[in-house]
Amino acid sequence: MDNTTKRWRTIDIVVASVIAVAFGVIFWAWGLVWSATEGAFAFFPPAQTLLYGVWLMPAVIGGLVIRKPGAALYCETVAAVLSALLGSQWAGTVIPQGIVQGIGAELAFAAFRYRSFRLPTAVFAGALTGLSAALFDFFVWNVDYALTDYRIPYALLTIVSATVIAGAGGWLLTRALANTGVLDRFPAGRNRALI
Repeated sequence: MDNTTKRWRTIDIVVASVIAVAFGVIFWAWGLVWSATEGAFAFFPPAQTLLYGVWLMPAVIGGLVIRKPGAALYCETVAAVLSALLGSQWAGTVIPQGIVQGIGAELAFAAFRYRSFRLPTAVFAGALTGLSAALFDFFVWNVDYALTDYRIPYALLTIVSATVIAGAGGWLLTRALANTGVLDRFPAGRNRALI
């Protein structure tokens, strides 16, 4: 990737911001869903993390659509900031959490030098953002829970959720958006069959 393709255009900033704002609102609402479903997972509380991947989607989608260094981090961080401003039940802690999660996906795209945006790359980005989320939660939210009964299963299921929902789901959502033509100003829209 040369320097001219690394530069963000105005449309990159606008679209990344739209993705982030949309997901910031979704994050806030997903927090309500998370709270409402706690009882459904009383049989095995770590299983609730199967819903976690939704919080990691902007990192993967941002990277797939914008295809430039920093896109995954930007989208996940701005979404987390907006979620906090809207009154997330986890308050401002979601901001550093969003940064850590965005770094996970960013590392996956960087590993391919921002040149591969196919399903395996998206799944890898989902898995790494899930791993980063699991590590954050392991040391910030779950430190008082039992290691083998809660923290390890929670971490593993977070990675599974992120791989499936954020990785594969983010790839499918990007592909669906590309097929509508709304991403025609981006490589993701011009290479519809290659997403």
